[in-house]
Amino acid sequence: MIAMTTPEQLSQIIKHLAETVAQEFSSLSLVDLNYKPSPDSWSMLECLEHLNRYSRYYNPALAKAIAHNTCENCVPSITYSWLGRKSLDMVRPQNMKKHKTVKHMNPNNSQLGRATIEEFLQHQQELAHLLYDAKKANLNKKAVPVEFFKLLKLRIGEALEFVTVHQERHVQQALRVKQLLAKQAAA
Repeated sequence: MIAMTTPEQLSQIIKHLAETVAQEFSSLSLVDLNYKPSPDSWSMLECLEHLNRYSRYYNPALAKAIAHNTCENCVPSITYSWLGRKSLDMVRPQNMKKHKTVKHMNPNNSQLGRATIEEFLQHQQELAHLLYDAKKANLNKKAVPVEFFKLLKLRIGEALEFVTVHQERHVQQALRVKQLLAKQAAA
């Protein structure tokens, strides 16, 4: 059973993620930011680039869905479809099972720099604005096409939660990479 999440709760998570990324990664060298524990794993910047690729799709899709589905007395709670529940369960940080990402969303072996962090933080600002606007939207409207199969649609609330939870998952992954780097440096 998924507990209902509100746009306000999601906003707090987004704010925390932006602060964490700014504090934990901004001062690291590019060599450190691109450190990979193994050839098939992602570096800290690759984790953030993966999220940037999703944000490039979902932020505009959410903006369009929210703008076209406003209502006067919206109920702030959402109900979950099977697709929404499945999508959320897959990306929750507590779900440590690895999932293969679609090829164009996989940043493995990308040449990345500090602009990756700046773009991530910009996407967080955009998402914070979307969450504010979502307070005046019908969160239960199926209006956000799934990135890899656009015939399927998530409800606006599900999509907002999916994007947020997905970001939590990969920021935590990037933090684990930073810990591995610190252990290696200490050894």
